[in-house]
Amino acid sequence: MPRFLIVPSCLVSLFLGLLSSACECAELRGRIVDADSGETISARLYISSSDGEWYWAKSASDSGSAVEYRKQRTPESFELHTTLSAHDFVANLPPGDYTITAERGKEYLPTTKEVRVGDDPVTVEIPLRRWIDLAERGWYSGDTHVHRTLEDLPNIIMAEDLNVALPLTNWVTTAYTPPGRGNKNTGGDIKPELISIDDTHVIYPVNTEYEIFTVDGNRHTLGAVFLLNHQSPVTIGAPPVGPIASAARQQGALLDLDKHSWPWSMMLVPIMNVDLFELSNNHIWRTEFAFYDWTIHTKPDFVEIETTEKGFTEKGWMDFGFATYYALLNCGFRMRPTAGTASGVHPVPLGFGRVYVDLPEGFSYEGWIDGLDAGRSFVTTGPMLFVEYNGQPPGHIFENATASTGCHITGSAESAVPLDRIEVIVNGDVIETIPPLNESTETGGFRSPLDTTVDIDGTSWVVVRCFEKHAGDRLRFAHGSPVHFEVAGKPLRPRRAAVEYMIRRMEEELARHQGVLKDDALAEYRAALDIYRKIAEKAR
Repeated sequence: MPRFLIVPSCLVSLFLGLLSSACECAELRGRIVDADSGETISARLYISSSDGEWYWAKSASDSGSAVEYRKQRTPESFELHTTLSAHDFVANLPPGDYTITAERGKEYLPTTKEVRVGDDPVTVEIPLRRWIDLAERGWYSGDTHVHRTLEDLPNIIMAEDLNVALPLTNWVTTAYTPPGRGNKNTGGDIKPELISIDDTHVIYPVNTEYEIFTVDGNRHTLGAVFLLNHQSPVTIGAPPVGPIASAARQQGALLDLDKHSWPWSMMLVPIMNVDLFELSNNHIWRTEFAFYDWTIHTKPDFVEIETTEKGFTEKGWMDFGFATYYALLNCGFRMRPTAGTASGVHPVPLGFGRVYVDLPEGFSYEGWIDGLDAGRSFVTTGPMLFVEYNGQPPGHIFENATASTGCHITGSAESAVPLDRIEVIVNGDVIETIPPLNESTETGGFRSPLDTTVDIDGTSWVVVRCFEKHAGDRLRFAHGSPVHFEVAGKPLRPRRAAVEYMIRRMEEELARHQGVLKDDALAEYRAALDIYRKIAEKAR
């Protein structure tokens, strides 16, 4: 992932706690509660003054905890908050007017209050109303790209109501270095044992990120890939990557692609047989999008991608990810979608983008990992998707389908704000756009029923996605995991322009790596190139 420093414009805010001792401050004491039960709950808290300064709360209880988070990419792209345990909080503030916002994951409506602080203590109660309860329906959330510490994560996952966190405790950025000796490792000697905060909120601590930026001491970016849910440090450096995939699978790991536009990403998919594709990746934030020109040279020409003179728009970056995922599905690589934030590195809360997995028998970590791998899931940055295809859940494979088989889609899309549109995708094409009904729910959300049928002509995949529009042309989305229909004698044929893009990317990378990478690594790019060329023979 790109590196950045906190910009100077926020230094005053970052050191405000030190400066506050030199000013007259009053105590703000508060409590965040569930609006229905009245019980104190853990949450994320923002405190900003009318003059644009930011402040952080502390727990008012000796048994409580508070974790400050201060990350900024640009003057407009920042994340400055405190995650609080389920206790009262306190903040010492100079006299003035303040905006206080509390949020908790995706299933509660945010609450904002305006508070005036004078010379005397002030108290405030902030109710958060749950608009939907996913666990009640058997769905449990996770973030597969985490860079928070094991010390802080128990506080954070409860404040974000995130069921599964997979911190990348082994992290290496130099070629040929085993991740057990990674230069970014955290936590020391970590046992492969589940850390349970309660019955439905857990941390699995043994996960690895290869994020290669240097080769033989020289800057030469390859990219990132994650190994999730393994048992011990992998003792193999990258590249090549084939042996890493074999070793990881022997330990029960899943392979997660991270971002689609890294230099080596299109090689990793066929060579490592990658399991997961991050449809919501670590460039999609609560705050303003900032990576306008990152990997802009890889922008595909087989689909229209929105850009400006600065580079990608946020919508363009999302569409680039969707288009790449669809192209790879059409090539026969049935990756399952996931979501990762890289919270800890980027200005984004943990679980802002998250993947929900369907566990009708109740939560277990092992069941969650199995469900993620099976594609019984959807990814979201806002809305929720509950969809069945011919009565089957997401990820289902319809074997022995016929060319006349239809796909009956039922369920609902639900959201905290009205949906803008719902789309049915077949083999990468938007086959149907469904105007959402946005029926008000008793809990303050909106529900749009789904009941439609699309034709299936040959081997195909089908999926539903939906979008919310927010102020400033911001988009939040939910995207399901596709179902697959296998029709004998009628194979899925990818688009020629998309496969030619993959071929071109491999040719460009082979040229760039000449004289830099060793022969065994170059051989993997040649093998990937041969695979894409063979796929091109059946393209349309």
